[in-house]
Amino acid sequence: MQSSHRNDMPESHINYPTLRLLDIKRVQEGDDQYLCISDPLGLNPSEVLVPIHLAPFLSLCDGEHDVSAIRTALDLRIGLSLSSEDAQNIIHELDEALMLEGPRLEEAQSDALKSYHMSPFRTPRLAGKVYPSGPDALEKALDSYCQQFPAPRAISRETADRVVGLLSPHIDFRRGHRVYAETWQSIEEAFPEFEQVFLLGTDHSGSGGRVTLTQQNYATPWGVLPNDPDLVNTLIKGLGKKFALGEELHHVNEHSLELAAVWLHYFLRRAKGRTSYKNMPTVIPILCGSMTPYIYGQENPSQDDNFATLLTTLDDAMKKRRTLIVVAGDLAHVGPAFGDSRTWDEPARTVLRNADYASMAAMCGADAEGFFQGIQEEQDARKICGLTPIYLALRLMGAKVAGERLSYEQCAADSAGTSFVSIAGVMWSR
Repeated sequence: MQSSHRNDMPESHINYPTLRLLDIKRVQEGDDQYLCISDPLGLNPSEVLVPIHLAPFLSLCDGEHDVSAIRTALDLRIGLSLSSEDAQNIIHELDEALMLEGPRLEEAQSDALKSYHMSPFRTPRLAGKVYPSGPDALEKALDSYCQQFPAPRAISRETADRVVGLLSPHIDFRRGHRVYAETWQSIEEAFPEFEQVFLLGTDHSGSGGRVTLTQQNYATPWGVLPNDPDLVNTLIKGLGKKFALGEELHHVNEHSLELAAVWLHYFLRRAKGRTSYKNMPTVIPILCGSMTPYIYGQENPSQDDNFATLLTTLDDAMKKRRTLIVVAGDLAHVGPAFGDSRTWDEPARTVLRNADYASMAAMCGADAEGFFQGIQEEQDARKICGLTPIYLALRLMGAKVAGERLSYEQCAADSAGTSFVSIAGVMWSR
């Protein structure tokens, strides 16, 4: 293994190692294959390379096997014989790389959360990587996207007060700029109207059935988008601090809200009078975890008390201030890059488009339960990345809105052109 070590911390003996949630992909270096493991929370900024033959070792780090059981299973399953010392060394390297649950990881998380809270705002993590870090360069880039791809259908000033919600991608701008530009420009006339924005985005590391708040302000290269501490505190009180803030650290590195916030800030600045912190609408960032308990279990998301509390509180806030609901969510993730055995040729992509359009028809019909049930029936075979925030937004907007599909695209996700991410723009109006 190649890893960064934390030798300043005391060693801890781990009897039953438990691998935490990580981003893992297979890579080739020369004739050798590795698992390239990265930390979605950024606690360990270095990637860790694990030889491919140790993949079964990692799968056995599930909290159910001790060192002896791991060694025995490896010998029986794949004929890999490891000494007790070698197995212990691997476990300690994993622990030092912050890949295992335990005291070392907890201390790193605590330190990172303190640093996040001490910062004057949530730092844009993708500035200079996915989009320009300088405000002028960023404005020029988005200007260019909008000039290349004007809105196919834009609302008028007379109908601007009817806009309630928007589905935006959260894919990188290089691949998604057409859909971003066509989608956000469609509601440009409405931006001077908004007093608050609920920004709901996918938490790619989020637990099932979880929504995660933060009291931090989000920022872009143009400055800060002010949060609403009173509303956030009300939500925290209703949901309970442990539930509402238990995964707050995910806000630090999660890209879904950040990429949508850049487009939001761009159009707020273009709207008359929206050039300074003081006259910006409040922006409440909400990360939404997975729907796994509802897709594969017996539970129903319509019966989830935490979802109900969140939506009731937000609905009350919407009655007091002109609100835009923004969903930062992509659609399907299909192909070998996402663990599928099949490749997605042109006929398969047509089938995918039809399935995506069916999901968007439920969205446009403001049918939250129908939208979810369609995904549940297929066991989320398309791996809809924006499932939870879309579902919650549909419930929040209610049946009195109607949606319109604005833009759609299938973006390549591998160099072979066999894996794709589908993205879309949808607008909801009263």
